[in-house]
Amino acid sequence: MKYAVTKGLAADNGLFMPECIEKFEPSFFENIDKLSFQEISFEVAKKFFGEDVEESKLKEIVFETLSFDCPVVKVQKNIYSLELFHGPTLAFKDVGARFMARLLNYFNDKTDKTVNVLVATSGDTGSAVANGFLGVPGIHVYVLYPKGKVSNIQESQFTTLGQNITAIEIDGTFDDCQRLVKAAFLDKELNERLTLTSANSINVARFLPQAFYYFNAYARNVEKGKELVVAVPSGNFGNLTAGLFALEMGLPIKQFIAANNNNDIVYSYLNTGKYEPRASVQTIANAMDVGDPSNFVRILDLYDYSHEIIKSKIKGYRYSDEQISETMKRVYDECGYLLDPHGACGYEALEEYLGENQVGIFLETAHPAKFTETVESVIGKGNVPLPEKLAEFMKGEKLSIAMSKEFEEFKSYLMTI
Repeated sequence: MKYAVTKGLAADNGLFMPECIEKFEPSFFENIDKLSFQEISFEVAKKFFGEDVEESKLKEIVFETLSFDCPVVKVQKNIYSLELFHGPTLAFKDVGARFMARLLNYFNDKTDKTVNVLVATSGDTGSAVANGFLGVPGIHVYVLYPKGKVSNIQESQFTTLGQNITAIEIDGTFDDCQRLVKAAFLDKELNERLTLTSANSINVARFLPQAFYYFNAYARNVEKGKELVVAVPSGNFGNLTAGLFALEMGLPIKQFIAANNNNDIVYSYLNTGKYEPRASVQTIANAMDVGDPSNFVRILDLYDYSHEIIKSKIKGYRYSDEQISETMKRVYDECGYLLDPHGACGYEALEEYLGENQVGIFLETAHPAKFTETVESVIGKGNVPLPEKLAEFMKGEKLSIAMSKEFEEFKSYLMTI
């Protein structure tokens, strides 16, 4: 596990996978609602990391990571929101990023080498990783993000920090940023000179902890006796992959739904059996603007590339910007609940899918205020309060390095650090 975490990406450009998935006994779920979020997560973490991290230290890492709650909130009827925006950067990636920062620091504690963390972001990953690693000794983070394709608030969360965080503004798309990161890991000269790892969900220490809140969602589900359906807004598919790992560990979820925007590569795969990556297109749900989701290969591997099995585990839905906007407006008018554009995809999918004796939980992956311009254009100005945490980020001075999408320019920069 230490090797996988510190390397991030395998030498053959493949992704690391656990050799086996430890299951919970069914009895574990009978009393899970009596455990706290931290206690549940510690039990899950032991299944993943227990052989590599001493138990007392692992418990410390988990409890420090989860210094905030991820509550389940009723929206209407049988649809609930799993609110994943109560962490420091108000996005679901706070869980994985904070856990990985602490785990990497644990593994790096006995060396004097600087670990250089490369992370590509379409929005929230950059802010969560940057803030999770801010000030951690022996680690420097480089955040690559597409110019003009993240919200102002998202950008401010990783370009104003300084210290051991460097923001690199790429003249391209998220896929270009991700390509540059992967190319760096494969470059022999760079890897001989630098210790490189990734904090994207391609790193096992980033995506595996995201299983924690699926177990918590099950424990907080108040409608016992009904089948549980979980809708996941899906871009790079690390979040849904973590949910499927939870499923294979025994978590009683009846069905997963992958809720997509117009970047519908996996939606098409579920319908046709053909996986055909293509250039991403820009949408109002920008964190899901991914044309070649890295983690989908993990889902393929998990189920032995069986299209039949995968489409039984995952149902796909796709929504245009117009449909996303309509859902945000309708839910706000009818329920008074503020959806961000990504959560709106998950909500709408549940409305379409749920049957009798089923309850649905969708992942509200980020606070709506991170997309204030988009949300207020739909529901009206002045209706999205700006949390104090976000207001503080907006006061900082932007510090970033402009760069083309050409790998040689990126490599040349890294060779000088």
